[in-house]
Formats: sequence, structure tokens, C-alpha cells
Amino acid sequence: MQRRTLLATLLGFATLCCLPVAHSAEAPREVRIAVIGDSTVCEYPTTSNIRGWGHFLAPAFPPHVRIINVAKSGRSTKTFIKEGLWTKTLAEKPDYVLIQFGHNDSHAKERPESTDAATDYREFLRRYVTEARAAGAQPVLVTPMHRRTYDKNGKLTQELLPYAEAMKAVAQELKTGLVDLHAASGALFEKLGDAGSADLSCSTTDRTHFSEKGAKAMADLVLAELAKAEPKLKSLLKP
Repeated sequence: MQRRTLLATLLGFATLCCLPVAHSAEAPREVRIAVIGDSTVCEYPTTSNIRGWGHFLAPAFPPHVRIINVAKSGRSTKTFIKEGLWTKTLAEKPDYVLIQFGHNDSHAKERPESTDAATDYREFLRRYVTEARAAGAQPVLVTPMHRRTYDKNGKLTQELLPYAEAMKAVAQELKTGLVDLHAASGALFEKLGDAGSADLSCSTTDRTHFSEKGAKAMADLVLAELAKAEPKLKSLLKP
């Protein structure tokens, strides 16, 4: 009798050992969002008084979403490719690519980074979109924000408008998502006015680059339109 009881106990223990062990839910797959552009987008050392909006995207996403900021100061649609930064971006195997250029493209024609809004600027944007898609990434174009410069009547200057309009045309042509940061930043700067928006700039003499407050404001404007520009990102954004 004792032998049978002991045998039953051992068999019961063996059965329990063979039962499948419940595992916790698997961690979600990492989603990679690359950000490319110029000095208004890139990251800076902590010692710098300048900040780019790409630095402030990560808090809007859960931990499994990785922001890869490849933007670099002084670059245009042309020089970003020429210097191998676009190849470097694609090597990161991003799922999405946010693309903002225009400020350096608009420089004087004799400058090496300059492009023409009606011709090669559009061609470079088409290249970014088609090559991103070929690499398995979804591109989202972001129009260049306004420089915080006002005319004598207190109206914003429009030197970047041809580039913003060109980018919108390419987005429509290639059926890709677009965040119109040019329009959104313009509305914000006009609402605040010159004096009211002064603390968005990194210094009293710099009308292009942003303080932390200004860069966060630009990031908020991008994030506000991002889900509409690329609906697949809606589920990734924190409420």
C-alpha cells in the first residue's frame, strides 16, 4: 500500500514537471523611426544653447519605439546624400523616415548645398521617397519651418515658401505622408508675434535655430500632424 502511494506521488510530480510553463507576453518588436534633416532637426551637445526638434520626439512614444536622429547641421537634400548620410540612415533599417530639408537648400546658388526648389530639390526628395520605400521604410515628408523673421509690417517673410510648396507637390505626386510644419510654425509665430516668440530662438540674433522651448514647440507641431500624415503611427503614439 505504501509502495503504491509513493508511486502515485512520484507519477503526479512527474506530470506536473511536464506541464507547459506559462510565459509572460513577448515584448513588442522594436520599431525604428529615423529622422533626417538639418540643424533645426539634429541633436546637440548638452553644452550647446541650440536644440533641434528631432531631439524631443522620443517621449511621445513607448520604449519599443527607437528614434534614430541622423540629421546634421548645414546639410541640404543634396549634401546629405553626397556625404553618405542617407546611406547611413538606410543601413539602420528604419521602419519610418521623417524627412525635413529646405533651409540650406535655399542658400545662394553659388553655395555647394544650394538646390533649386523647382528642379533638383524635387528630384532629391523623390529619391528619398523611392529609396526609403525600396528599403522597406515608410517616408514622411516634413516641410521646413519658417525662420522667425518678420517684415516691417510684422508679417513673416516667405523665403522658404517655394521649398515648402515643392515638398507638398512631391508628397502629392508620390502619394506619401506630409507634415506641413511650414504652415504650422507660421501660424504659431504669427499668433505670438516677434516679441512673444523671442524665447523660442536660441539667441537674440539667431532667427533660424531654436532654444529648448522652441525645439519642443516644433516637435509638438510635428507630432500633432504625424498620425494624420502616417496613420500606421497613430497606434504607436502615447495618448
